Amino acid sequence: MFGDSPELLLLLLFGGLILGLVAGYPVAFVLLGVSLIVGYLGVGPAFFHMMILRVFETMHSYILVAIILFVFMGVMLERSGAAEKLFSSMHILLGGLKGGLALATVAVSTIMAAATGIMGAPVIIMGLFALPEMLKRGYDKALSTGTICAGGTLGILIPPSIMLVVYGPMAGISVGKLFLGAILPGFLLAGLYGLYIVVRCSLKPELGPPLPKEQRDLPLLRKLGLTFTSLLPTLFLILAVLGTIFFGVAAPTEAAAVGAFASVVLAVAYGRFSLTTLKEAVFRTMEVSSMILLIVAGAFVFTGTFMLIGGGDLVQNALMALPVGKWGILAIMVGCFFVFGLFMEWVGIVPILVPIFNPLIQNLGFDPLWTAILFCVAMQTSFLTPPMAPALFYIKGVSPPEIEFGPHIVRGALPFIVLQLIGLTLLALFPQLVTWLPSLQ
Repeated sequence: MFGDSPELLLLLLFGGLILGLVAGYPVAFVLLGVSLIVGYLGVGPAFFHMMILRVFETMHSYILVAIILFVFMGVMLERSGAAEKLFSSMHILLGGLKGGLALATVAVSTIMAAATGIMGAPVIIMGLFALPEMLKRGYDKALSTGTICAGGTLGILIPPSIMLVVYGPMAGISVGKLFLGAILPGFLLAGLYGLYIVVRCSLKPELGPPLPKEQRDLPLLRKLGLTFTSLLPTLFLILAVLGTIFFGVAAPTEAAAVGAFASVVLAVAYGRFSLTTLKEAVFRTMEVSSMILLIVAGAFVFTGTFMLIGGGDLVQNALMALPVGKWGILAIMVGCFFVFGLFMEWVGIVPILVPIFNPLIQNLGFDPLWTAILFCVAMQTSFLTPPMAPALFYIKGVSPPEIEFGPHIVRGALPFIVLQLIGLTLLALFPQLVTWLPSLQ
């Protein structure tokens, strides 16, 4: 009945998606419900059989097992107390600088990002440990919350990013190469954050005063001990995951298993391991992984529906017909990832947009690895931008009452959004920042 009207079906598909999300229904169920209705109208009863096979094929993917293992690694690391110990040592090492505690927060967030692969945990952890300390030392509230939110979002980009694990199979790109391609962009953003903090606190020292000398004047052996007991174990965990991938010892899924085991060893070493901790970590892993995989399955069905009713051809033809050249089309695609991120989590965006845009990337002659990182950085930027802005709501949930959402949290995030856009521009101008490390493999 509607098979000859792809425009009407597309209107129903995306209109239903927007209405469902605005109404507050879970993303996975909105994706599945709208897809099944529109797919039946456009294809008929055979659509259900095709989608069952599509979901089964998706869930049968070996690489998606890494999601469960990386989530477990992040949860176990969160409960091991590693972040608290890291911040304590960085507190001493960097506290004497103007804005030193903010720099310590960025440093710890970067390390935690490379050890967890998720965004929420670093924001919450640093909100609990770093924010009270910065406020107690007289740091500007906006600078404090903005630093934590921006540093926490690095967890979605720096390997072992779960987002990259999902992205790889969608675009037909090796997850190992994506991991290597994301390392320098992640450190580039962390460096921009640190540079901004140093410059701003140098111009206005009252925003981030240094610690008094008596509070940071420890014997050298004490400082070395703090570094050894806090930094090296976490670096061991990072090397266990990324090192095995970089040197070709293990694929991402096997490396995730190594990381999961190493996180348990780390919890034992810090004296935080118990059967209760293990049980809580397993249940939390099941909860998070099930949510991610259900949304991935729903998004696969949504994308399959979109393609079956002719949406892929319509979008590609429309973009190719625009008088903006291939760079203009790429800018539009990057903008789509950013705009979708204002309203959806990455786990719904990647399976929807990547299969649509991936053929266009190939037709335009762009490096798919490089464009993948551009798209991921665009999504990372959206995590700080309302109305969705999950990082801002995470920090609000663990902040003391004197921290207000608009004047402090949103205002504090704005400079870091600009920094992320600067980082995105640098990656666009210098593709080698993405492609150099993968080329060494």
